Amino acid sequence: MAHQAAEGRYETMKYNRSGKSGIKLPAVSLGLWHNFGGIDPYERGREMVRRAFDLGITHFDLANNYGPPAGSAEDNFGRILDHDFRSYRDEMIISTKAGYYMWPGPYGEWGSKKYLVSSLDQSLKRMGLDYVDIFYHHRPDPETPLEETMAALDLIVRQGKALYVGISNYSAEQTLQAAKILKELGTPCLIHQFRYSMLDRRAERNGWLDALDQEDIGSIAFSPLEQGILTDRYLKDIPADSRAGRPGGFLRPESLTEDKMDKVRKLNAFAAERGQKLSQLAISWILRGGRLTSALIGASKVSQIEDAVAAVAASGFTADELAHIESILEG
Repeated sequence: MAHQAAEGRYETMKYNRSGKSGIKLPAVSLGLWHNFGGIDPYERGREMVRRAFDLGITHFDLANNYGPPAGSAEDNFGRILDHDFRSYRDEMIISTKAGYYMWPGPYGEWGSKKYLVSSLDQSLKRMGLDYVDIFYHHRPDPETPLEETMAALDLIVRQGKALYVGISNYSAEQTLQAAKILKELGTPCLIHQFRYSMLDRRAERNGWLDALDQEDIGSIAFSPLEQGILTDRYLKDIPADSRAGRPGGFLRPESLTEDKMDKVRKLNAFAAERGQKLSQLAISWILRGGRLTSALIGASKVSQIEDAVAAVAASGFTADELAHIESILEG
């Protein structure tokens, strides 16, 4: 049976304007990097997307290589759209990306016009869409001229295959250069997606946030929970079914150093004092002060999405609370 969306889905979520555009994104967005691919139970992914939408999450973030296998997250999301959300399409922001390896030969990755246009055509076919709302270049290409990559993004908008464009994983300098080129082409950069969490603050230290403020570009942070480290998942040990417990995963056991986990345990205690879970504290902290447009979460079960959305209402901190968090992180 097709999903009947909750009537009160917009009553509690906060929506933030992306830069100086007309687009507002939910404070929490749902990414389909893990747990929505061909190796994952389809109905579980469908249940998470349905619950997210009912909680006011309107932004669903994908990429051509999400799975595994690559492309399967877009395939499954297309099925979910068919089953539940075609009638709600105009209430959704759907984004995808291209930049990483997808097919053999010299045109199957990076940032050429050939690759970006071809990849988006494939993504649209997998999802059964005429257009995406946001199309990102997923990573900078050290060999293709930036002018060509940005011209491809501009072309894609003019072709009607995307409404807005963004960049991901660009340095502050590259962000300023890309924004300048896009502005001259007449297709402004809507948003930059980058990694940011309590345990990874390069966005502050390397000038990313300053560059986005300077150019009035929106910001969305991925891995705000540091791939699960900023949850109660690893407080005692490494579960066999966790990202760090599975061989060949993105999160390696050696990254869970004693110094890092000591900080995590202290943050967990402070979260409890605030009446939050550690995961909620981490998301509230990301959203503090309203500087970021959205926190991009992953999820393996519905309760994680519910926890993240609940954190939006607690994103205010006193000066003393922020100072205490800093003392933990710098300790």
